[in-house]
Amino acid sequence: MQLLLVEDDTTMRTTLQRSLARRGFQVTAVSDGLVALAEMSARAHDAVVLDLTLPGLDGLDVLRQARTRGLRTPVLVLTARGTVGDRVRGLNAGADDYLPKPFDLDELEARIRALVRRSVDLHDGQPASPAQITLGALRYDKDSGVFYLNEEPMEVTPREQALLRALLQHPGRALSKERLYEAVFPGQPDVQYEAIEVVVYRLRKKLADTGVSLMTLRGLGYLLKADQ
Repeated sequence: MQLLLVEDDTTMRTTLQRSLARRGFQVTAVSDGLVALAEMSARAHDAVVLDLTLPGLDGLDVLRQARTRGLRTPVLVLTARGTVGDRVRGLNAGADDYLPKPFDLDELEARIRALVRRSVDLHDGQPASPAQITLGALRYDKDSGVFYLNEEPMEVTPREQALLRALLQHPGRALSKERLYEAVFPGQPDVQYEAIEVVVYRLRKKLADTGVSLMTLRGLGYLLKADQ
């Protein structure tokens, strides 16, 4: 399940990203309202967890502009603004649910999954986000969790799968080593930081001569692209 987390508090954002990743979510985390709106417009997510107090663009404005653009991704507002008036304003702006801080992580997970289920039911059984992602000869089926290369199932380890999923969400865009480390080794502080390089090396070998390249961009991170 692809989740966009929008939270400007660094500690809260990092903790939630790791905790939700351990529970099976593929989490993209951003801290700025303008960045969040751009991310929602550029890529499909199954759900968005949105704080209201954000730099760049307030969370309510993010909601209003997203709905004006026709984006129907389920949004759960997560904020310290807990009055009835604040909740009403959030729901009127386009939120699907509202959970005030502090909150229980089990409840947050349950609410996210309920939002996604309702979204599927409301759209004739079809999820709001695409069921497949394709890049050149590479295809990822989100329903089955299987990667295909030239329509043949790929043999990839769970860590290679996590790395490939993260990169496929942002084709042609560099992802930092830090971000990929969080996706591949969520909640595993005992794993050496350099271990991500080993996973990259193994996956790069499997993609050799397939028309899909896993590139290293010095100072930026790693990028997945289809060769011309």
